Amino acid sequence: MIRDLKNNKRTGLFLLLLACMVIVSCRKNEEGGTSTIYGLVKHHEKIIPGATVYIKFSANDFPGSDSSKYNTSVKADLQGNYSFKCYMGDYYLYATGVDDRNPPLYVSGGVPVKIHRKEQLNVNIAVTE
Repeated sequence: MIRDLKNNKRTGLFLLLLACMVIVSCRKNEEGGTSTIYGLVKHHEKIIPGATVYIKFSANDFPGSDSSKYNTSVKADLQGNYSFKCYMGDYYLYATGVDDRNPPLYVSGGVPVKIHRKEQLNVNIAVTE
């Protein structure tokens, strides 16, 4: 009986430690991580410099154009490049910017993204009027 009690305590402790490791290591759908989503923001193949790219965690569908519905954002550089460090999971990217034609066009668009494992994922975002 004492042996069974010790085995139950050990099993319980092992299960508790295992549960803690799973909770700590499964950081899905948040900023950080070892995967990268990167790409360009383009309007009909024209680069959109300085576009704002928003990311929504745990999303497959367009959350809307309200920027407060997104978790964070980055500014694309002058060549239209953006990037996010991510964990495995589902994300929705949404970009807004200005095509500097005469007159300027305000453009926006988005795309769902799924990270399956540690990877570098090139995702260009097509924006339209």
